[in-house]
Amino acid sequence: MHRRFSEKIGLIPLLLSTLFLVGCGGGTMGTTPMPPGPTPAVVPALSPVVLVVLENQSYSTIIANPAMPFLNGLADNYGLATNYFANTQPSLPNYFMLTTGQLIAADNDFVGPVTEDNLVRRLVASGKSWKCYAETLPSVGYTGASQYPYVVHHNPFAYFSDVLDSAPQQQNLVPFDQFTGDLAADTLPAFSFIIPNQNNNMHDCPAGMATCTLDDKAATADAWLESNLGPLISSARFQAGGLMVITFDEGDKGDLEHGGGHVATVIVSPKAKRGFKSTAFYQHESTLRLILQALGITSFPGASSTAPGMSEFFVQP
Repeated sequence: MHRRFSEKIGLIPLLLSTLFLVGCGGGTMGTTPMPPGPTPAVVPALSPVVLVVLENQSYSTIIANPAMPFLNGLADNYGLATNYFANTQPSLPNYFMLTTGQLIAADNDFVGPVTEDNLVRRLVASGKSWKCYAETLPSVGYTGASQYPYVVHHNPFAYFSDVLDSAPQQQNLVPFDQFTGDLAADTLPAFSFIIPNQNNNMHDCPAGMATCTLDDKAATADAWLESNLGPLISSARFQAGGLMVITFDEGDKGDLEHGGGHVATVIVSPKAKRGFKSTAFYQHESTLRLILQALGITSFPGASSTAPGMSEFFVQP
């Protein structure tokens, strides 16, 4: 009898302790949920998505260059990646990084084909339309050698087995002349890849000039951008939710910082933060990731699968 009473007395502190914890929220039934953390930044759904690639100029020769008022106006009013670097030199492996997430080639002499996972494969698998608008491309579907001022090593799509082995996909390689008509007819694809030719992309002198200065190249490229892409930016479809990325394949020859040199990259979208200047480190694989995310695609080729995302450029919901 005495032992049982003692056991009962010994239970009292335990019962009181349990009641105290439950009453104060310390027990399971009384646990208060932790408030949710901040919502991760996202890339909004965007269309059309346009990638424009210019040539062989470092950041310091482009940003704040008075010979390029149009491009610098976009950089000031939309988003500018101030710490963006090409992956290597020369050109072709950078174009492959922008579209496969891999360098693939060591130089511009590579002839292909490229069978690795790539942007076309991801677009087709997701039912997204695409075109490569290449200035002075000899003909629709042309996948052959360079015919100056068009050069094939600035057109990565001409190397992909997904294009070479498919007559319908080859029809998406078109001369840039088609761009104006597609824009006017509101038939631009979900993704457009745009490359000016050697006279207009800052690689060579403008047409008709045997010798030229950097400012001659800059002024010509800027006028080309304004004339051809200004109407796209002001179009109703783009203003409803488009995205344009303008970048350079590599920096000046000899600028090998982080592999390919410091280059200017501008993010243009009505959903972009206005006047935003990012200091985050990016390379071409991040642009590939951005393109796919903007189109709602969640499978990322090569290094784009682990590349830093560029969601910081966009206004968050």
